[in-house]
Amino acid sequence: MTDLWQDAMDHAVSAARGAGQVVREALLEDRMVMVKSSSVDLVTQTDQKVEQLIIQSVKEKFPTHRFIGEESVAAGEPCVLSDEPTWIIDPIDGTTNFVHRWISFVAVSIGFSVNKTVRIEPRLPESPACCPSVFRRTV
Repeated sequence: MTDLWQDAMDHAVSAARGAGQVVREALLEDRMVMVKSSSVDLVTQTDQKVEQLIIQSVKEKFPTHRFIGEESVAAGEPCVLSDEPTWIIDPIDGTTNFVHRWISFVAVSIGFSVNKTVRIEPRLPESPACCPSVFRRTV
């Protein structure tokens, strides 16, 4: 029998790496910035693209799992944490930093919950969270 937590962690790392690549590529392009709830609550097309990329990736592997995505919730999707396996996604954690190209303060954040419980799995010393070297600044 496989370990759901480990399978989810492995997939989250893979999804975050792919999402990180999309974010890195977007840093080289002009960004359209939109406002959500206030002038300091920003969203970009990259936020939306990355969230959908992560959701599609997870749905392929875990078709019955649920999602709480920052951008989906901002667009009106319900924010429901249940006992069902649920992925919690902030596609660009630090959108304001991303907009200003302060890349040292940007991350792809993915959480996973079962029975309303999130297990913390430190990934040190290699990386902050699950995206090693995704945003390491090269001087």
